[in-house]
Amino acid sequence: MPMELARNWRLRRQRLSLEGAQCAACGHLVFPTRPVCPKCRSRQLQPYRFSGRGEVYSFSTVYEPPAGFEGYAPYTVAQVRLAEGPLVTAQLTDVDADSVYIGMKVEMVTRKLFEDGENGLLVYGYKFRPPVMAPTNGHVSADVLAHTEPQHEAQAPVLVAN
Repeated sequence: MPMELARNWRLRRQRLSLEGAQCAACGHLVFPTRPVCPKCRSRQLQPYRFSGRGEVYSFSTVYEPPAGFEGYAPYTVAQVRLAEGPLVTAQLTDVDADSVYIGMKVEMVTRKLFEDGENGLLVYGYKFRPPVMAPTNGHVSADVLAHTEPQHEAQAPVLVAN
């Protein structure tokens, strides 16, 4: 378990926020992160957080899962072409297998991938789902709020007389 725990800690940014890299030399976007740019061989890679938006490039529904995933079957796995370009392989969630199609718009969500029953380690990571509709009630969605800075207005102190 100590090795699995350490590995999950190292991969947390990749798994929880879809962090890859951008080559400082040629601008190529890479996911998952690698020590060398596959396009120009530069080692000057900077962290890059992908938007999590993309579309289904290819998919397959798994009916006979590998050991440890029997409880999740059937489930759909897809290659998702991110809006920024790279292909990511991930499980689809919150959608029926019969509703999935090539070109379907999807967004990344964080979900439980699996659990290690003996050690109690829960592993979370990215999956993709159809996008949630923007609110129509005049409120701002959480996605929009996540990319804004809080606004604070200075207020004059209030003096209370005794």
